[in-house]
Amino acid sequence: MKEKLDYSPELLDQWSGKLRVCGHPTRLKILCLIERQAACVTELWKCLEQPQPVVSQHLSVLREKNIVGSTVMGNKRLYHIEDSMVRRMVQDFLKVAVPV
Repeated sequence: MKEKLDYSPELLDQWSGKLRVCGHPTRLKILCLIERQAACVTELWKCLEQPQPVVSQHLSVLREKNIVGSTVMGNKRLYHIEDSMVRRMVQDFLKVAVPV
């Protein structure tokens, strides 16, 4: 192969960081759930059967990388995928994933 990849180190670091964050199984499950429908922490931890602090910590990591965002509706904070590349990746995963 003679082609050289010429991307900025900053851009590569940014995207590799996002991919690492999304690669955690619990975070990927969260992303799949909120891609189907925006959800609050309570809905997520009940669905994932994980303690609320665990789900909140994973959401915090996703927020730090600007992968998810939230909106307040009444007394709930609903989470959604903010990053368009991650959204496309999750949508593609959902097309091929077979529910257990």
